[in-house]
Amino acid sequence: MSETSAASRAVPSDPVAGSPVYPAGSRVNEAGHLEIGGCDIVDVAREFGTPAYIYAPDDIRARARAYVDGLAALGEPAGSAEVLYASKAAPVTAIYEICREEGLSVDVASGGELTMALRAGFEGEHIYLHGNNKSEAELRLAIDAGVGTIVIDSLDEVERLERLLERPQRVLIRLTPGIKPSTHSYIQTGQLDSKFGFGLAHGVAAAAAERIAAIPQLELVGVHAHIGSQIFELEPFERAAEALAGFCAEHLPDPEIVDLGGGLGIAYAGADEPPSIAGYVGAKLAAVRRHFGPGPRLLLEPGRSLVGNAGLTVYEVGTVKEIPGVRTYAAVDGGMSDNLRPMLYGSAYEALLANRASERAPADSPITVAGMHCESGDILIRDAALPRPRPGDLLTIPATGAYGHAMANNYNGVPRPPVIFCSAGEARVVVRRESWEDLVSRDV
Repeated sequence: MSETSAASRAVPSDPVAGSPVYPAGSRVNEAGHLEIGGCDIVDVAREFGTPAYIYAPDDIRARARAYVDGLAALGEPAGSAEVLYASKAAPVTAIYEICREEGLSVDVASGGELTMALRAGFEGEHIYLHGNNKSEAELRLAIDAGVGTIVIDSLDEVERLERLLERPQRVLIRLTPGIKPSTHSYIQTGQLDSKFGFGLAHGVAAAAAERIAAIPQLELVGVHAHIGSQIFELEPFERAAEALAGFCAEHLPDPEIVDLGGGLGIAYAGADEPPSIAGYVGAKLAAVRRHFGPGPRLLLEPGRSLVGNAGLTVYEVGTVKEIPGVRTYAAVDGGMSDNLRPMLYGSAYEALLANRASERAPADSPITVAGMHCESGDILIRDAALPRPRPGDLLTIPATGAYGHAMANNYNGVPRPPVIFCSAGEARVVVRRESWEDLVSRDV
C-alpha cells in the first residue's frame, strides 16, 4: 500500500485537522484525501475493501494515558484509584491489548468478552465481571480464570455463586441510585426502573447486602453504580456518590471500593463539547472523597470515551438517487449491519467523502446516507453536509469506534467488516472481514 508522508502539506481548508470528532492527528492531505494515523484512507479502502472499521491505536493510547495521568495530577497515591476499560464499547482483542499495555484493568460483561480479555493477557485480578444475567457457565469460567471481582446484580446470581464457589470471591454490589441523567432513555441505567442492580428504595439493596454477607465465600468489598452513557453533565455523578455513601453508612461502613461506572460522552458532531477527561476524572474523584473520605479506592470505567473518536467507518457509495423536490439518497455498502446506533437511538453523525475531503458541501443541499438493507429505516444520516456524492466515492462516518463493531450483525446475510489499525503510515488488519463462507460455516 502506498504511504502518504506525514510531513506533506495539508490543504488550506481542512475540515478534519483539530476536529474533536476524528482521531488526533487526522487531516486532509495534499491529494485532498482523508488521512488517519498517517494512512491515506483511499489507499486503505483500495487494499482492504469496504465497509471497514478504521482505528488510530495511538489515539486510544493517548486517551488511556489521559485517564491515568489525570488521576496522578490530582495527587492520588498509587493504588488509590483504578481505571478499567469498559470493553463492551469495542470488544476487539487488539484493543484489549492496548489497554493492558497502558496499565488499565478491564471490565467484561459476558463470557465472550472475558475470553478476549484473557486472550489479550489480562490477569484475573485485573478483570471485573459485570452483567445482569450471568449464566452459570459464565460464572464458572470467571471462577476458573481467577477473576478478581464480580459485580453482583441479582439475588439469583448470589444463589448461583453460592453453589459454584469453593473459595473466597471478592464482589461488589450494584446499586441503582434513582438518578436519571440527561441522555437517551435506552442508555440510562441508574434510575429506579432499571433491569440493572438493586434499588435503594424499599430496602431492596439492604436485603441483598445482608444475603451476600451471610455467604462465607462472598467477600463484599464495595459498591458499584452506573447511571448511564453519553453524559455531558458532571453533576449527576455527585448525586450518585451521595446516594452510595448513604447506603454504605448503614450497610457497609468501610467500603474498600467505590465504583461510579463510566458514562463520559464524546463528540459525534464538531459542535459537541463533552467534558474533558481531566474534568471528568476530577469531578468523580472529588465526589467520592467528599462523601466517603480518603479511604475507598475509586474505580473508573471508561469505554466510549477511550475508543469512540479513535475509530471511523469507511463505505463505498454505490447508488445516488435524486427524488426531485424531496431529497437525494446516497446508498452505501453497509448500514444497520455495521452501525445500529442511528436506528436504536436516533444517533446523529457527520460524514465526509474521503476521496474528496477538501471539497465544500453546498449550503442547503443535504444528502441522506442510506444503508443497503431491506428496511426503510436503514438510514445512517438523515441530512449530511456533503458534496454531491458519485458512485465509487468513499464515504466515511467518524466517531464509530464505540458500539459499531460491538453491535455488528449479519442482517440480510451481510458479512461483518474488518477492523484495521492505522499508525505511522502503516495499516494492518486486527480482525479480518467475514466471508460468505463464514456465514454457513456453523450449519449442521
